[in-house]
Amino acid sequence: MQEENIEKLFSELSGSFDIEAPLPGHRERFLDKLKQSDGVVVMERKKSSWWKPLSIAASFAILCTIGFGLLNSNPTIEEQVAKISPEASETQFYFASLIEQQVQELERKGTPDTQKMIDDTLLQMKKLESAYGNLEQDLLDGGNSKLILSAMITNFQTRIELLQEVMNKIDNINNSNTFDDENFTI
Repeated sequence: MQEENIEKLFSELSGSFDIEAPLPGHRERFLDKLKQSDGVVVMERKKSSWWKPLSIAASFAILCTIGFGLLNSNPTIEEQVAKISPEASETQFYFASLIEQQVQELERKGTPDTQKMIDDTLLQMKKLESAYGNLEQDLLDGGNSKLILSAMITNFQTRIELLQEVMNKIDNINNSNTFDDENFTI
């Protein structure tokens, strides 16, 4: 029933709607009339159109930064080596974790008598790691991949053997100190 009344109202008013645009200055004249009325408070809205262009520029800057970062992200040497030889990456992970465990064990076994030996060993380990980095770079530069991969594995094996040899010497030093302490009498 209500829809019928609304339709009836619109059909009666169909030719009398004002569809013309208001004359220039209409808003100002209307606000002036409101100000002249008693008891009406008119709050004028300040134009703050500066935030729209600023937000668009900020969005554009963020998108450009993200896009630039994605396009120019250089893969690490390890990622590049993994692309060339996935087996080398897996081997590197295995050997690196094994070496890290042995280095931690070596540092735990340290005593004042063996600290110099441990420091020298860690220095040699850094040199071997540096040489390994050079081998990785040679592999990326397109050298003989079989020969370089073999040298990389040999580098890991050398590091492991060095750590094992030093740990054996430290064990011998610690055992000899224990043996001497047992035979010493007051």
